[in-house]
Amino acid sequence: MSLWPRTLSLRLALMFAMVSVLLLGAVGLYLYQSLQREIAWRDDQALLGRLQRMQTLIDESIDIEALRMRPQLYDNMLGNRDNLLWIVDGGGQLLIEINPLALPLPNLPAAPAPSLADSLESPSLRLAWLDVASPQRQLRLIAGKHVSEREQMLGVYRLKVVLAVTAGTLLAFLLGWLVSQRGLRPVRQLALRAATIDTQHMHVRLNEFREVAELSRLSQALNQMLARLEHGFTQLSRFSEDLAHEMRTPLSNLMGLTQHALGRSRSLEEYQNLLVSNQEEYERLARMIDSMLFLARTEQPNALIRRETIELHAMVEQLCEYFEGMGQERGLALINMTSGKLDADPDLLRRALANLLANALRYATPDTQVTIHSVSKADGFEISVHNQGEAIAAENLPHLFERFYRCDPSRNQPDDSGGLGLAIVRSIMLAHGGKVSVSSDQMGTRFSLLFTSPALRRTQ
Repeated sequence: MSLWPRTLSLRLALMFAMVSVLLLGAVGLYLYQSLQREIAWRDDQALLGRLQRMQTLIDESIDIEALRMRPQLYDNMLGNRDNLLWIVDGGGQLLIEINPLALPLPNLPAAPAPSLADSLESPSLRLAWLDVASPQRQLRLIAGKHVSEREQMLGVYRLKVVLAVTAGTLLAFLLGWLVSQRGLRPVRQLALRAATIDTQHMHVRLNEFREVAELSRLSQALNQMLARLEHGFTQLSRFSEDLAHEMRTPLSNLMGLTQHALGRSRSLEEYQNLLVSNQEEYERLARMIDSMLFLARTEQPNALIRRETIELHAMVEQLCEYFEGMGQERGLALINMTSGKLDADPDLLRRALANLLANALRYATPDTQVTIHSVSKADGFEISVHNQGEAIAAENLPHLFERFYRCDPSRNQPDDSGGLGLAIVRSIMLAHGGKVSVSSDQMGTRFSLLFTSPALRRTQ
């Protein structure tokens, strides 16, 4: 389960707040550290300045005793009770001490040059010391500053930074939510517009979102999807109508012949003729149902293709022998000019070629040839079936592979596929990742199966 809210505007507001936290926190941390370093540097410079001024006073005084007798010369340099001063001789004797906090004398190493460090005995005490030589004795000057006031000031500053970052984050969240609400208004409008589209309004498109580039691309993609859905829905509606029409014809024939036969007593021969006629209609319905079930199976996205290496010439030769009788009735010769091997489902390929051969024999001019070719191309392996006959009108060519489509319904024959044969061929080729095409002119009609996937092609 995601921790993010389901509302996109709240997600954007949270992201905006997180970015603000990082940005304001980084800026606040930088300013805090800069202030801390600046204050520390100023305090160190003040301590070193006090050492220099004390050294000057010592150099200008007759002796250290005279300096002790005039504390106002150096007492005013310290300013407040957080500042400390020690002057110690070489033997460790304390000569001058200004120590309002009563801190112990720090133990420090030798320092011929001014040195800075934090006190080991009191970590909140910053020290600067220097060893100097006077005409009478060796002296050590120690200046110190208690940093509690500085830490208190920095603590207040830290609190202000945290409060500022918190307030800025909350303000960024609110502004981000308002901005996202405003910015996502076109998305809500797009959703409302899309919600009006149903099966009665498949023609509606989302064309008024071109001012926003992202929504323009989204609306274009949705429009393309809607166009495909509308096309599919139209095809489905037309398929339902065609299916009802195709099934109504044999059912009407069955009902009419049966009612006519029941109108009066018939002879045995008449009843036998009725049963033969009914049997033909039953077979027609069975072929139609079988074809529709086959189409439903092959057009499933997860339809399994059992690929095997097929000797193409041998398979076509078997089909030619099967259709030889049908061809001889019309004086048609089947010419097998295929060669090579093909990786495909043998049952599906055999059915596709059988449908093309049956179609070619049905519409070929008598006493001509039906030729089956195969050729290896740069983009795949092609099998074609060519017959000589009347040219198909150009306006009919794009629809030949649609279900129940016939160029001339009046030319239906009892043994045809019910307008589903070429649709089955297309489904078989789509299942193999290939395609089917047709061309027709005065020289005849050619149906071509192109296996475009390299995995499906092997040539000798």
